[in-house]
Amino acid sequence: MSTNHPRNTGLTRRDFVKRTATGLAGIGAGLLASGNYAYAGGSERIRVGVVGCGGRGTGAAHNALTADPAVEIHAMGDLFRDRLESSRQTLIERAGDRAKVPDERCFDGFDCYRKVMDSGIDVVLLTTPPGLRPMQLHAAVERGLHVFMEKPVAVDSAGIRAVIEAGKAGKRKNLTMVAGTQYRRQPSFVEAIEHIHNGEIGDLVGAQGYYMTGPIWVRERQPDMTDMEWQSLNWYYFTWLSGDHIVEQFIHNLDTLDWVFRSHPESAIATGGRQVRTGPEYGHIYDHFNVEYRYPGGARVQATCRQMRGTANRNANRIVGTKGVAMVNPRNAHIISHDGETLFRRPDAGNNPYVQTHVDLVAAVRNGEPINETEEVAESTLTAILGREAAYTGQELTREQVRDADMDLLPPKLEPGPLPEFEVPRPGVTPLERNFPV
Repeated sequence: MSTNHPRNTGLTRRDFVKRTATGLAGIGAGLLASGNYAYAGGSERIRVGVVGCGGRGTGAAHNALTADPAVEIHAMGDLFRDRLESSRQTLIERAGDRAKVPDERCFDGFDCYRKVMDSGIDVVLLTTPPGLRPMQLHAAVERGLHVFMEKPVAVDSAGIRAVIEAGKAGKRKNLTMVAGTQYRRQPSFVEAIEHIHNGEIGDLVGAQGYYMTGPIWVRERQPDMTDMEWQSLNWYYFTWLSGDHIVEQFIHNLDTLDWVFRSHPESAIATGGRQVRTGPEYGHIYDHFNVEYRYPGGARVQATCRQMRGTANRNANRIVGTKGVAMVNPRNAHIISHDGETLFRRPDAGNNPYVQTHVDLVAAVRNGEPINETEEVAESTLTAILGREAAYTGQELTREQVRDADMDLLPPKLEPGPLPEFEVPRPGVTPLERNFPV
């Protein structure tokens, strides 16, 4: 695998991230005063910039192009040049001239996101590893850009706080900020949960969520790669970049359960570990988690995820009420009473929710009626981080403990070079409050 190496920009945490309320407090008022908005307004074109050109970034860009014929990809950025080139070629094959981004608007390196955002775009797609999402969201709001942000939106407590503050600043600027929690735009989910909220299964007493699947990709380290380059390429296996698979992947189910309960868990107790992914190529993340969440009112939710080859797969959500049970899954939805009567059934998904997200984004930009989903997705991300930390530490933790913790996993500098060796989290040993090891 050939991967062009990123430039050494020497950017520090201070350069990259203002991850506190203090750092974001003045953004909204200052930009409102300056009139620095990115509305497409009366212009026909919607100029989109892509930050992160991997599989999800390429997919999100294609979704945006599919959503509206006036969308064009105006600029692209990725840490690695060859991934950017592959994405650009794929998009040209799918969308022709609307994706023919000239070389002068293609940027690589750790600072590529800034250059994309400064290239004259209306909307930015943030699809890099989620550990980088808070700083990039901050930069987008600072520039007055509308945003599509892939889920999850953070990997640690500092990131959650920063994202929530960025969302507040975006509201003050009337920016549209939509999230990649696509089930909220899938009719089978929307209709089933409307039935649940209308009381058809009675008072909610518990639920189970499952995302049990096989392994995902692993990327081989090249002989001349630095630690930072390899971890950035193989990002899924490092908590500072992915948040672990309970955050990066299982957030879909946890977001659904928060949506169903119209609240967030108050606490969690969990187990987890590494049974089959034990080699150094798998970084330091776990391959399985089992979490019990306690929601307001005492309802318990059992949440299970794993990534293991040769095991049974299940991606499902089962919600239990005093009158019945709802099964809400990616392909269909079914609600039955405790007597066995079918109360609702939808045998299909109903649409392409990935595209619908961008249809809604473009409509909001055009109509000047902003959508802001930042707090919603940040809270669902926090639910996932709560479960991860309960497993990592071995402690029963409250939501407030994790939200307010001194936990900032971003490295002090983002540049090619060595990184300290990571330890696999050990329950009973790993502390909740911790920063990137130095």
